[in-house]
Amino acid sequence: MDREELGAWLRLELTPGVGNTTARRLLAALGLPQHIFEASRGALEQVASTAQAAALQAIPPGWPELLETTWRWLEADPRHRRVMTLGDASYPQSLLHMEDPPLLLYGMGAQAAWTDGGLASRMPHSLAVVGSRNPTPQGAVNARQFSQALAQAGLTIVSGLALGVDGAAHEGALDGAPQDQLATIAVVGTGLDRVYPRQHRDLAHRIALRGVLLSEYPLGTPPLSANFPKRNRIIAGLTSGTLVVEAALKSGSLITARLASEQGKEVFAIPGSIHSTQARGCHALIRQGAKLVESAQDVLEELQPGATPLALSPATPEPVDSEDSLLQALGHSPVGLDALLARTGLDTPTLQARLMELEIEGQLTRLPGGLFQRMARG
Repeated sequence: MDREELGAWLRLELTPGVGNTTARRLLAALGLPQHIFEASRGALEQVASTAQAAALQAIPPGWPELLETTWRWLEADPRHRRVMTLGDASYPQSLLHMEDPPLLLYGMGAQAAWTDGGLASRMPHSLAVVGSRNPTPQGAVNARQFSQALAQAGLTIVSGLALGVDGAAHEGALDGAPQDQLATIAVVGTGLDRVYPRQHRDLAHRIALRGVLLSEYPLGTPPLSANFPKRNRIIAGLTSGTLVVEAALKSGSLITARLASEQGKEVFAIPGSIHSTQARGCHALIRQGAKLVESAQDVLEELQPGATPLALSPATPEPVDSEDSLLQALGHSPVGLDALLARTGLDTPTLQARLMELEIEGQLTRLPGGLFQRMARG
């Protein structure tokens, strides 16, 4: 893409009052963006409203500066940065089946993402992994372990770079994917010259080396709250299915799952404790028809029928004797100290000492409210 073509696409994107739907109608009727801006007012009004036609014949505020910034950004690292338009061969074709595909996608990442068919060729082998920004410790472990195993099996893991489940999913994919595989894709709600949240700056750098960062937002776009639910449609649209690890009933992850379902794609959900608010969204999805999964193999069998079973690491043996009885008393739901005293018959100092030992060993975690929860080992 040369500078003139880029400028025309950016101008179309920035034109006030012209959204993606009108822009697609204009492109279908008049061709490339350059032709739109060469068209007469009368020709524009055959497709757009009078106000939109007038706006298209004016220079949008900030357009020259954005063109300069974007062109310099591309030139600074042409091997690893791209701006993909609706007409590009590298534009993921699955997004074209959505109601509102982005006009432009800004991409930054491994050179492998832009060769041999580009990003579009890798999307049939991808899975969205999403969930709560405030997961339980077990939820974070599940996100990482599922993503690691599925990336090792050849799937590219797609998520949103948010705190919690998203970050754990990206980390797991980076740990599990072979070096020659596109490990993970982060679809973000800011311009690619920014990282949000700041805590994920190092993670974003790792993704750029072995995966891809994607955004529909121009460079310089700050983390506006409305952008994040909107980007979920891209996460759902890119992938063959969506796995919800943990989610409250009003979680944005349920939006991603709904969009995936509406596109005829598989939706998976991991069940949790009936006492956990972070499990209620997953339970709701399962009641609505999402596939209940207990292992990464359950997901793989749906997305890749006949695939070789995953070679999972053997489970770490749990301690025996007194620790084993305490783990049994803990169960798999959050539990308080008083309940454990009643279940075990131990005195308070002995119970607290053993709980601390199990915490140090990584077999349980402390939750807010003085609760304890056993950690699954795998």
